[in-house]
Amino acid sequence: MNLLKTHYHPEVKTLDNKSIFTRLATRSIVINGHSILLLYTERYEDYSLPGGGLDLDEDKIEGMMRELIEETGAKDIKNIQPFGVYEEYRPWYKPDYDVQHMISYCYTCDINENLGVSDLEPYEISNGMTAVWVNIHDALEHNKKTMATSTKKGMSIERETFLLHLIAKNL
Repeated sequence: MNLLKTHYHPEVKTLDNKSIFTRLATRSIVINGHSILLLYTERYEDYSLPGGGLDLDEDKIEGMMRELIEETGAKDIKNIQPFGVYEEYRPWYKPDYDVQHMISYCYTCDINENLGVSDLEPYEISNGMTAVWVNIHDALEHNKKTMATSTKKGMSIERETFLLHLIAKNL
């Protein structure tokens, strides 16, 4: 799978003498016309692709499908194709490591546009996360505005906005 970008969070000045925790994740890209299936997170005021961390030894495609179903209630997932890899280094919030190396494997797929019931984690519910079909250009502009003006933005917004821009460009 092609590397789309390697991003360093501004707080990660160097990797020299740093303990690094690697986390593998997947992201799903589901397009229907100019609409894209995203997660809106009220806490961070942003849109993101459905996805999350892989379980230990979990197959990437199976993990992508599991996350997509859990977060959106997606049904009839098919035509899964690799899109690319987004790699990032960001501060780790626990004392056991200095830096998190997140590797996100992104896939396109088709689903039934009628979503089932999601099965969100408690922290996702408390963050106000909901699955929505939204115009990709509106989501991109919203994220750009959040990046420029919000004090609530999370660390993933750089990744998500880069990916939305790349997806929109390829539509």
